[in-house]
Amino acid sequence: MIMNINSYQQLTDEKLVLLITRGDDKACAELYGRYSHRMLMYFFRMLNYNEEKAQDFLHDLFVKVIEKSSLFDGEKRFSTWIYSVASNMCKNEYRSREVRKILAYTDQPIDTEDEAAYRVEDMLQMRQFSDCLKEELSLLNEIHREVIILRYQEELSIKEIGEIMSCSEGTIKSRIFYALKKLASCLKAFKPEP
Repeated sequence: MIMNINSYQQLTDEKLVLLITRGDDKACAELYGRYSHRMLMYFFRMLNYNEEKAQDFLHDLFVKVIEKSSLFDGEKRFSTWIYSVASNMCKNEYRSREVRKILAYTDQPIDTEDEAAYRVEDMLQMRQFSDCLKEELSLLNEIHREVIILRYQEELSIKEIGEIMSCSEGTIKSRIFYALKKLASCLKAFKPEP
């Protein structure tokens, strides 16, 4: 059966994976288009804002998606599966490092749409907050950093995070609560005035 590009755009992620198991390159390209940016940003955050490493992991992730597509359970959501694979890749990376007490911190510029509208002191405070948040995130242990990134930056549900991390929803809620409490304590200097 020959399909045009628009036909692929109409298919669910799960149907695309089925086509990938049959060697359909266009299905792979469509799935890559849907997930590459999100997964690149996920790796970028999880790997301490290392763009080169994030690119490498993105490449490896899609190689795994292609090679292991037959292992995907079509009854489940593809988005949960790809985040689970990505999460496991990050965990393996953490385990391979000998010293994991403190992640390296790199200065990253803030990305705001209305940057020109802010007064200079507001811009400096926002940048300072952003830098401090990134640093504090990097100091959290891998489990707590991951739940914060999945929940607030990837905007996944508690249930999806539980499936990705193979934990109960209660455990995920507890991890989020602990991580937020720790971040709030470290960032209390930035509490806005009433």
